[in-house]
Amino acid sequence: MQTMAYGNDPLQALDYWPGASAGAPLVVFVHGGGWKRGDKQMMRGSAKLEHWQAAGYAVASINYRLVPDATVEQQAADVAGAVAWLRANAARLGFDADRIALVGHSAGAHLVALVGTDPQYFRAAGLPMDAVRGIVPLDGAAYNVPDQMDENARLMGDTYAQAFGTDPARQRALSPTFHAGGPNAPEFLILHVQRADGARQSRELAAALERAGTPAMVQGFDGRGLRGHMQINRNLGEADYPATPVVDAFLARVLRR
Repeated sequence: MQTMAYGNDPLQALDYWPGASAGAPLVVFVHGGGWKRGDKQMMRGSAKLEHWQAAGYAVASINYRLVPDATVEQQAADVAGAVAWLRANAARLGFDADRIALVGHSAGAHLVALVGTDPQYFRAAGLPMDAVRGIVPLDGAAYNVPDQMDENARLMGDTYAQAFGTDPARQRALSPTFHAGGPNAPEFLILHVQRADGARQSRELAAALERAGTPAMVQGFDGRGLRGHMQINRNLGEADYPATPVVDAFLARVLRR
């Protein structure tokens, strides 16, 4: 494993594990944490890291600047910037710059979905929307930020208010579902557990993408509440976890030569 900087801020850094052979595809993971916490080190020793390495993929886990010191807009820019840096350094690192998938959990799911639907972030990083071949959001629930804030005002209202503020126009601008009319990243696999907000918003995002002509598969898995939300991230990669073969099939297809 190598730790490298993709920007000037200490949090603009990533961990990189090489693939089984030169020219391997790359899976980039974006951690969750309510936009205000979390770390790339959460990937180390995880089932998904070991599983993706065994499949021959190169893997990168990125950090990004955190709220309140940074905005969600800056976080999305960091995700796009990390992808741009990785692509620019692909030959040195030994992976195929044209075969990248972007995976994120929770707040990371929101960020990868936002980068995959709002062209401003990849554009600012000098990239086209097909800079990644596929996007895999894992149990996000802020794809429609205004709805999310209305539904969770009592439980997590402070977290969402800190991240998205009170301006309705800004909240819509940070909602992947409102950007899904295109252009979008080439393909999406949207996974959720049995949380009412996450399940509904996942289906709505997939439907919006499909209306725009972007292939989007949505699938739910067992697990309720916070326990289920954490389980999909923790157990992905385990052979007996039902989401593992679903993600495997998606990655194998979108990352093939």
